[in-house]
Amino acid sequence: MTDPGWLKFALRLDGKGGAAPFEPQLSAGDHSTRWIHLDYTCPESRDWLEARADIPMVVSEALLTPETRPRVSDVGGGLLVYLRGVNLSPDARPEDMIAVRLWIRDGLVISTQKRTLKSLTELVDALHAGEGPATPSELLAGLVDGLVWRMEEVIEQIEDQVADFSERLEGGSGNRDQTRRIGALRRRAITLRRYMAPERDALAKLHGDSRIRSGDAEIIREATDRLQRLLEDLDAAREHATLLQEEVFSAQNETINDRMYLLAIISATFLPLGFLTGLFGINVGGLPWLEDPNGFWWFTGMLVITGTGILLWMIRRRWV
Repeated sequence: MTDPGWLKFALRLDGKGGAAPFEPQLSAGDHSTRWIHLDYTCPESRDWLEARADIPMVVSEALLTPETRPRVSDVGGGLLVYLRGVNLSPDARPEDMIAVRLWIRDGLVISTQKRTLKSLTELVDALHAGEGPATPSELLAGLVDGLVWRMEEVIEQIEDQVADFSERLEGGSGNRDQTRRIGALRRRAITLRRYMAPERDALAKLHGDSRIRSGDAEIIREATDRLQRLLEDLDAAREHATLLQEEVFSAQNETINDRMYLLAIISATFLPLGFLTGLFGINVGGLPWLEDPNGFWWFTGMLVITGTGILLWMIRRRWV
């Protein structure tokens, strides 16, 4: 009944929390609540959408577009919704957010995506278990709620990692590797915010839409409030990571400066001594102590006195 290549699933909702598969090609006159989920990267998805007379061309293009930012708009007489969810697949980066596109009109829900989104999969599992959404409005609210809850898990992980870096830095264990990891956290926060901020704005518009039932609108409103708090937490974690990175840079620069200062002191001490040894090493007549059997010790004593005098002079000027 379903082609795993382009048609992920086609379900007819029974209005009681359950759903049954159906053949989407045979649903032209069907006015029940239907949910059809496609892989937008497959040519068959485009062919199916363009062959449907009840789906405007502008809707087909909107559902098949590869690059999306979260938004809500009226398109083709229905509600077009672009959403993003964190990527929780194994070995994936959560900030590589997965896009899902939905178009809702007259009981028909058409959604498209490429990669698996756990929040959407949970909705399908709930429908098969008879505990899923009964209407398109409830379906959309459940999807939004699931997406935001998973974002919260990712933001909490970022906050915990930043706090862990802070504790390590206070313990004096800041190093170059830690600096790179803090930088990676900052980049992750920036990438997440790039999609979470417009998603918050889209949800704010969504829960005010007249096509969303009051109870579902309340769920979306609560999800919007949570998303706003997550954005604030994300901004705070990013600023904290920035301060930590600057602190690590400051500590590293201070260490480098201390070492360079020590080398400068050593160079300033031995520069006159090197000049003297070079001067007494020339092969010309008239050098003092040239014929004196104790000349080496006289010269060594002069170097010791000169070096000690230089150090005392530096100490007096508080250079050391």
